[in-house]
Amino acid sequence: MKDTMKAVVVTEPHKYEIREVPIPEPADNQVQIKLMAAGVCGSDVHIFKGENPNSRYPLIPGHENVGLVTKVGKDCTHIQVGDHVVIDYVMRCGECWQCTHGRGNVCEHVLVRGSGTDGGWREYWCVEEPYVYKIDDSIPWADAAFIEPLTIGEHSTSRGRVGPDDTVFVLGAGTIGTIITQACKLKGAKTIICCDLDDACLERSKEFGADYTINSKTQNIAEEIRKITDGHGCTVAFDAAAFPGSLTMVLQPGIVCNAGRVVPMGFSTEPEKINQQMINGRELDIIGTRMSLNQWVPTAQKMAEGKYRVKGLVTSYIKFSEIDRVFHLIDHPDESAKKMVILFDEAE
Repeated sequence: MKDTMKAVVVTEPHKYEIREVPIPEPADNQVQIKLMAAGVCGSDVHIFKGENPNSRYPLIPGHENVGLVTKVGKDCTHIQVGDHVVIDYVMRCGECWQCTHGRGNVCEHVLVRGSGTDGGWREYWCVEEPYVYKIDDSIPWADAAFIEPLTIGEHSTSRGRVGPDDTVFVLGAGTIGTIITQACKLKGAKTIICCDLDDACLERSKEFGADYTINSKTQNIAEEIRKITDGHGCTVAFDAAAFPGSLTMVLQPGIVCNAGRVVPMGFSTEPEKINQQMINGRELDIIGTRMSLNQWVPTAQKMAEGKYRVKGLVTSYIKFSEIDRVFHLIDHPDESAKKMVILFDEAE
């Protein structure tokens, strides 16, 4: 095996380098992973543009990572050489109140790979064994890169307590909104309404479980929901659009019913025009969600069982050897490249 590898390093906003660096050797509690595929998330875009206040440079981005185990440290007992694995990016202390009360994804000392510390846009990576989960060898690498985004859908819909008697509203029919729609469908939600400005995205959402669609550019959201729900409103709403003002939009009367739940997905720091009456007048639950928790193994199992649809979510597969194209598309957005997945050369 060669001694060096390529790693992608964002040195400062809008600048990156492809460095030739030594291949790392695993510590006693680590496994060495040859990366096979990595998704490009919106957070990677924000990091490259300098819009993530939690990131420091230089930084190797990437948190949607899957690969093949090539070495294991002497203390590793669960992961073996040759295993196909997905990598958990949420590093937690295990000792704080959050960790000891089943909320490790928001650990008091949480550190996120690919954001607060180096991630997986590199050819080899050494990661502590507890953060590495085996996945079924039958899952194609290109699909396996979607396990992480799917865990977001599973976690957020669990936080939103989605069940068979729910009427769900999803604002935003991009990648995450579509994944949430699919997760709601798998949880048996009786009605799912997706809303977006893009007719093509709305049409796609029907393939992933949407029963109704609303184009907010040409239709009044509250009026359409009143028609669909006979005036009752939705029991749970997901703000997967996450633009300044989107949460206020979701909270407008007529969208969410009394005693409903609202799950904002984004991290916009712009003030919203929300008052207490908007929440307490209907006794709404506003439920935060961040990353995922305890979803890696069940999500990978569902993927192996063919329960998820991935086809249609990815718009561009890009070779790691051509990763310059990823950054070009970030700086020069193209509607045909909304969701990119990086394939390392041996995974193609």
